[in-house]
Amino acid sequence: MSSITEIKVPDIGDFKEVDVIEILVKPGDSVAKEASLITVESDKATMEIPSPAAGLVKELKVKLGDKVGEGSMILLLETSEGESPAAQPAGSAAIPAPSAATPAAAPAPAPAPATLPIHRPAPVPLEPVGDVSAFKPHASPSVRKFARELAVDLSKVQGSGPKGRITQEDVQAFVKRVMTQAPAPAAAAPGGAPFNLPEWPQVDFGKFGPVELKPLSRIKKLSGANLHRNWISIPHVTQFDEADITDLEVFRRESGAASEKQGFKLTMLAFMIKACITALRQYPEFNASLERGGENLVLKKYFHIGVAVDTPDGLVVPVIRDADRKGVYDLARELAEVSKLARDRKLKPGDMQGGTFSISSLGGIGGTAFTPIINAPEVAILGVSRSVMRPVWMGAKGEAGQFVPRLMLPLSLSYDHRVIDGASAARFTSYLASVLSDIRRSLL
Repeated sequence: MSSITEIKVPDIGDFKEVDVIEILVKPGDSVAKEASLITVESDKATMEIPSPAAGLVKELKVKLGDKVGEGSMILLLETSEGESPAAQPAGSAAIPAPSAATPAAAPAPAPAPATLPIHRPAPVPLEPVGDVSAFKPHASPSVRKFARELAVDLSKVQGSGPKGRITQEDVQAFVKRVMTQAPAPAAAAPGGAPFNLPEWPQVDFGKFGPVELKPLSRIKKLSGANLHRNWISIPHVTQFDEADITDLEVFRRESGAASEKQGFKLTMLAFMIKACITALRQYPEFNASLERGGENLVLKKYFHIGVAVDTPDGLVVPVIRDADRKGVYDLARELAEVSKLARDRKLKPGDMQGGTFSISSLGGIGGTAFTPIINAPEVAILGVSRSVMRPVWMGAKGEAGQFVPRLMLPLSLSYDHRVIDGASAARFTSYLASVLSDIRRSLL
């Protein structure tokens, strides 16, 4: 016996409406459980919506270009009694299949076994509606954002996607074509004076030796535009300092056995988050954002800490929410969980939003110092390099002392100079170093 299941959009984070940019099945297709049905795109990420059960696609309820959210109907899926999910996910419901006695009903074909390969046809084209010239250019939110950052008028770009959909490659080709047709105008600095940048060199690298073209990952393409915007629009200054973490490292190692029994590692980064929150409370202008008009500073009363995670496709920055309300063990466990999600490409857009301050740790790789780029609209980011054991002079001024081996942790604080001056940055890193040297200060 078979039944018809309504397949709906599951929880996709904080986004209320996202664009359907690809439809991966059509009526009559057999799909396996967890097979992708449609692709949706927000301004932060692209996600494929999987099927909660195996069965036969009876009817599509969406088309290319539709906006959907949690609970939106995707399609009707005919499932056999054995394949129907025991517990329907939120947004899915099973309804009886039409009986054979119903005049308008045709015999339902038996669902194909779940082991059959999934047929993924070409995306279904958007049905033409009236005069397309009366509508805005057909492009996804991420492409529109990319075009805005490059000051490209999308109405002048010819789309190469289905039904004229404009892709990021189309925008890049348009910019390249404009650059090669005429000299680029001088970019204007904030004060009105031109930067007078020379045109980007066009070089045939192949004439010098063998080359290979390697496409950038989607994450690097999206983050690259944001990093470029942040670097040229925020006056970065980096304050360097170091913290004596000798005693903290001893404490971390002594406490690590308990966490390993629970399946996670107690890392120094968990203590860094705790120490940063103590410093952010002491210097609230670092836990803030500059209002768009530049007239006001938005001081945030919550502490959502972004943590840069290295993945095969590039860096992503998931956010640890309400970190001030969590203990070190809780932070270490959550860090392990979000890092795994990031590497498995399972982070949701909402997992990377709402950060108030970011930490980028390269301690596990190496280096002595670096200049991290601020993650707008935040106003500061802390870079952490590899700790090193070196001799430190211990003794009060004018008194006898000696060199003692101490474990020193390099700190690199990049800050928005429009909001934070150098003296405040030095005070912040100095205070942070004192907290790390005696973690008991985080309890005060």
